Amino acid sequence: MIRIASKNGNYIDYVEIASDFISRFLGLMGKDFSNDYPGLLLMNCNSIHTFFMKKKIDAIYLSKDFQILEIETISPWRIGKIVRGTKHILELPENKASFQKGDFLVLDYLD
Repeated sequence: MIRIASKNGNYIDYVEIASDFISRFLGLMGKDFSNDYPGLLLMNCNSIHTFFMKKKIDAIYLSKDFQILEIETISPWRIGKIVRGTKHILELPENKASFQKGDFLVLDYLD
């Protein structure tokens, strides 16, 4: 679990990390997550879909140095944007993204 923070002070605690093929592939599929769910960081992933999902999500497209390139809300059963330069994607419940395009995010590992 990690804390993801921006330099302007916004942060999200206890974000899960998906760093292998299976965890990235499964992502949030089939999960009935609520607004209390912190989020999922897909490492080394440049595109997503929301097939088999039950709710809208916010997708934050990140560069290799964790700069926010794009933010979009995606409905279930859709394919996310292809954003040039995306290296990682942060998936959050809809309207939970308190970050802005251009922000740099910092990852801190929590105990």
